[in-house]
Amino acid sequence: MDCQEKVEVPVYTDVDRETFLRDIYPLRSPAVLKRVPLGPCVREWTPNTKLWKHNVILNFRTLPFDKFIQRAAEAKHSDFFISEDESYYLRSLGEDVRKEPADLRKQFPELAEDFHIPQFFEPEQFFSSVFRISSPGLQLWTHYDVMDNLLAQVTGRKRVVLYSPKDALHLYLTGDKSEVLDIDTPDLQLYPEFVKACRYECVLEPGDLLFIPALWFHNTLALEFGVGVNVFWKHLPSDSYDKKDPYGNKDPVAATRALQSLERTLGILEELPTDYRDFYARRMVLRIQNRAYCMQTAQRNSNTT
Repeated sequence: MDCQEKVEVPVYTDVDRETFLRDIYPLRSPAVLKRVPLGPCVREWTPNTKLWKHNVILNFRTLPFDKFIQRAAEAKHSDFFISEDESYYLRSLGEDVRKEPADLRKQFPELAEDFHIPQFFEPEQFFSSVFRISSPGLQLWTHYDVMDNLLAQVTGRKRVVLYSPKDALHLYLTGDKSEVLDIDTPDLQLYPEFVKACRYECVLEPGDLLFIPALWFHNTLALEFGVGVNVFWKHLPSDSYDKKDPYGNKDPVAATRALQSLERTLGILEELPTDYRDFYARRMVLRIQNRAYCMQTAQRNSNTT
């Protein structure tokens, strides 16, 4: 499938906890959820109605929150740091940015009263609630997270493009990010495999939720001034995750060990002549492919029984 062809993300309306857990969550695919009650935030979190009292730090410069909101909502700025068309972006952090995940209830307690987290998971699974503000036109790179995620688009419209974990080989990964920055007009001489990645797409309206399962790649583009909240929770047992990960994007502990073992294995292969190295590397790739295929087949069979 050509990367310019789009698959629309399915839309569900008036979803409650039972419906989500029964009909949506087991599919492990993105879904847009409409008319899920989010609280007063949908009408309150606009540049003109909510009293923004905090200060924010931008590139080591401080702005009052109301001034930041004003600039983020403007297309052209009369006051600016570098240029009149500069963009603004805020992502909330924990109190200790190296250890503590973001939590709307702690960093912005007054705003947290306005936002009702959908109860689609158990309280002990909660990991973080990340408050975000974006200028119109601001785009975030394609990446994946290791935890399940509900993206609540409270204010403004946002385009989201997603790619399945099964297309990871076509996305030119460096860590958790894709090297293909321009996903709409990619350089196919530099990234020829990118055309093989199936593109899922949706536009979130104010009040919409997007369920993004763990490992699904996503790229966001703010079509308008936007305010939103990401809610992350632990899909795997708690001890599967890196305890020193405040952002929820470090690979699970077992995956990290496996990748480290792979690096050691590749180092051992360097001891062989080139033709032997190539031969045994191909055998290793074949072994991984066969193992992954068997696991996928077993999973499909278990889902149909």
